[in-house]
Amino acid sequence: MVLGLVASVVLAHGSLLRAIGMIVLGLLLGVVGTDVNSGTPRFTFDLPELADGINFVVVAMGMFGLGEIISNLEHEETRSVLSMKVGRLMPDRNDFKRIIAPVLRGTGIGSLLGILPGGGAMLASFVSYSVEKKVSKNSAQFGKGAIEGVAAPESANNAGAQTSFIPMLTLGIPSNPVMALMIGAMIIQGIQPGPAVVTEQPALFWGIIASMWIGNFFLIVLNLPMIGLWVRMIMVPYHFLFPGILVFCAIGVFSLNNADFDVYLMAGFGLFGYICSKLEMEAAPMLLGFIIGPMMEEYLRRALLLSRSDPMVFLQRPISATMLVLAAAAMAVVLMPALRKKREEAFVE
Repeated sequence: MVLGLVASVVLAHGSLLRAIGMIVLGLLLGVVGTDVNSGTPRFTFDLPELADGINFVVVAMGMFGLGEIISNLEHEETRSVLSMKVGRLMPDRNDFKRIIAPVLRGTGIGSLLGILPGGGAMLASFVSYSVEKKVSKNSAQFGKGAIEGVAAPESANNAGAQTSFIPMLTLGIPSNPVMALMIGAMIIQGIQPGPAVVTEQPALFWGIIASMWIGNFFLIVLNLPMIGLWVRMIMVPYHFLFPGILVFCAIGVFSLNNADFDVYLMAGFGLFGYICSKLEMEAAPMLLGFIIGPMMEEYLRRALLLSRSDPMVFLQRPISATMLVLAAAAMAVVLMPALRKKREEAFVE
């Protein structure tokens, strides 16, 4: 879990100090509520609504829902690109020949980066595009309709989305905000993510795998014949869309506990999410810290109880020692001035 948090810092966009601060804030928000071991309220400010802690859905809806809405309302709508008529959809034989190699490269890159915590699946598209732009014979046409520039990052995105389930299902560690939402949904249903999911919840585990095949099949069935309809829906003016989004966010949050307090709390996190976007502070590290924090505290206490409060147990065991060494090495490497500059240049590109 420490390695996952450090990786999310390393791969977060912008300032490292801000990313660390957001993770620490997420860890602090995660301990709000009643202590599991002692039953003592922590950071509740005598509010009974916080006795059970802050609900994950409230934080996610506020930071990613309301915060995004406020940010979007600042910008003038530019959707002229969608006014073009949709033409031929299926690639011909020449297109297939051109995309075979980019698809294979993108799939490999996406599969590797999708496992990494901290948005690896999201980075996979950009990395694949950069690699393809350097190795493709048609690099001069990138940005002007080259099919390689679409096939490679889309393949990387799809591969990363699938492999990001691996750390979530095997270790209980979300590799990106979407997987954090999945873990939150599982916890709400009383399912503890981790290695035991495969044996304790076989129907859930194999159901998720089957859903990937079924979902991809229906994407083809729905998207190709109805692409014109989806394009028209995207062209709906945003000032007609955002009131509906707000209503559904409020209904979803209110339905958790039938409490007005959760709606107000979501509004507060929405305002905070907007401030974070203005300050270029990513919400994803905070969300990962919020999810992993309570689990990390629980397992830390359990390990210390088993070792009779000896903290050296984390360094005496080879697996935990290796993970901590990798986390320390990753943080030390990224703090080096030369590599930090290269990292910033890579994100800009």
